[in-house]
Parts: sequence; C-alpha cells; structure tokens
Amino acid sequence: MKLKPAQQLALYRQLTKSASLSEVQMSYKTKVKPSELECITSSRDSYDILKEVYSDDQIEYVEQFTILLLNRANKVLGWVKVSQGGITGTIADPRIIFQAALLSNATSIILSHNHPSGNKKPSAQDIDLTRKVKEGGKVLDILILDHLIITTDGYYSFADEGII
Repeated sequence: MKLKPAQQLALYRQLTKSASLSEVQMSYKTKVKPSELECITSSRDSYDILKEVYSDDQIEYVEQFTILLLNRANKVLGWVKVSQGGITGTIADPRIIFQAALLSNATSIILSHNHPSGNKKPSAQDIDLTRKVKEGGKVLDILILDHLIITTDGYYSFADEGII
C-alpha cells in the first residue's frame, strides 16, 4: 500500500516526534537491608548521624543544608546535601528537597543546616523556610519531622523546642 505524500508527512512527523521525546525512568535501590538501616527515635539520634555527614573541616567554614530521608519506620534511607553557601547563609530550594524525598520513596524528612558561627539559635529565615517546607510536605504527604541547626558544640532542634 502506497501512502499519499500528505500521509507520509503525517507519519514521519509522528515517528520523529515520539523519537525526540525523552523517557524518564525512576527507580530506587538501596545497598543496605531494611533491618540494617539506622532508626531515628530522637533529635539526638538525628544529630549523631548528621555529625558524621557534616565535614569537620567545613562545619565552621561555610553553611550547608542537608536532609535525612526516612521511611515509614523512621529508618534512614540516606542523606542529601541540598546546598552549600557562604559564611553567613545558604539557600535551600524546597523543590530540590522534595525531589530527593520523592526519588528515594521517603515518607518523612529531617532538615538540617549548620551555623559556622556556632550560634544555635534559628534566624527568622530558618523558621520561615521550615514552615514553607512543612506546608509543601503536607501536599505530598511527606512529614517534616524536625529541623536541626548543627554546630561543633551541639545542636538546636525545632521539634524539641515546639517550633515544628
């Protein structure tokens, strides 16, 4: 069966259009058995894990924003450095936070960032970002369990202080 020129053009457009689209594939595979994942039961547990994540030679140098990704049993699936800034701040994009959570099948998140100054008190921007991310999490059914400010001398927990 011979196609008319108009039919050939339509078929060509259909074939090249679908060939130029990129397929997005998603998968998640852990390297650790679920029974071997660390479990978070308190802000201290979070701090102990995050202290291993934050580099000792960077924690007093530049501000970084890192998240812990948890499953339904509060076991840590992994961590992601969301951003690194300068001495006085960093910008954490909620879209990147939730992208990491969705790609890892996390059902909850623990936010964290360090204050190179050693000051554990949250700024107005810290509180505002926490509220913004918490509201976004409600839409996606992803809980924000805590937000820790990490220093070499300890931590501040939004959950412990009743802010989150």
